[in-house]
Amino acid sequence: MQTKSLKLINEMSWQHQLTNAITDPKEFFERLKLPSELLPPAILASKSFALRVPEPYLDRMEPGNIKDPLLLQVLPLLAETQPVPGYVIDPLGEESTNHQPGIIHKYHGRVLLIISGGCAINCRYCFRRHFPYSDNQLGTEEWQQALDYLNRDHSISEVILSGGDPLAANDKRLNKMFQDLGAIPHLKRLRIHTRLPVVIPQRVNSALIEAIGQSNLQTVIVTHINHPNEIDTELASAISKLKQAGVTLLNQSVLLKDINDHSDTLAMLSEKLFEIGLLPYYLHLLDPVAGASHFNVDENTARYLAGSLCDRLPGYLVPKLVREQAGATAKVPLMPILGKEC
Repeated sequence: MQTKSLKLINEMSWQHQLTNAITDPKEFFERLKLPSELLPPAILASKSFALRVPEPYLDRMEPGNIKDPLLLQVLPLLAETQPVPGYVIDPLGEESTNHQPGIIHKYHGRVLLIISGGCAINCRYCFRRHFPYSDNQLGTEEWQQALDYLNRDHSISEVILSGGDPLAANDKRLNKMFQDLGAIPHLKRLRIHTRLPVVIPQRVNSALIEAIGQSNLQTVIVTHINHPNEIDTELASAISKLKQAGVTLLNQSVLLKDINDHSDTLAMLSEKLFEIGLLPYYLHLLDPVAGASHFNVDENTARYLAGSLCDRLPGYLVPKLVREQAGATAKVPLMPILGKEC
């Protein structure tokens, strides 16, 4: 990253970075000096699922490198437009558990709230790339209905804020949500699933830290980092602020073909995560969402990769290898196969 570019990014607010993320494939290709023959397929693929890459994330990519592991996560490809048997628009069966606007309730004791339909970045393997966000807006009335839902069910001890990305909401709105949720007696934990601190580290500002600190719920933040190249000094600083605020910090990754499907990459990722204060939590098999089949790593290979991590890392640095399955009562753990380097 060039010093001038870094200075400019740091001077920009996170809202500015969010609003001015690159969405034009032509501009994206020019900035990264990508082969022109890949532009027409990228334009075609981005019509059904838009390109979206914020400046701080783009700045970590190597111009001209078509195999850059960060680029491959966001580059629209022709493969996305080709139907593949078994890859569907709702791979986790969320429609059947979307009981009312903004609420997904599929596991005992936990409820997921769709706080925002927007993301700072559009990852091409996103399992909610076809999700009906327009039907799940939490306006004033819907928010009250969600609170009523939570108040009625005393078995719920944890609320998960998701999206989209929940941290795309502004600080004032988040603070009110934290306070409203904290007023429900049987709730114990607030979990936030987010990629925003990774792709726009400036999002972790003083107002967010203050809002978290004022909540009387135990707060857990689960980041989404797939490759060690996503970890830089700005992200480390953001994570440090959250850690000082008393947040429990975990990370989940998705196993992605040609991006992190090698034991050296995954081991380095775990080491770097722990260095900045994040504990490896889950390593997900790809959810079979329509448009993402080219990212798939087969289950047997995944189990060997997980086994190689067990062979070379202490247990607390080995994420749990899991698959999400529609209708299951929990994430399905997959047993690592030990003794084979991958």
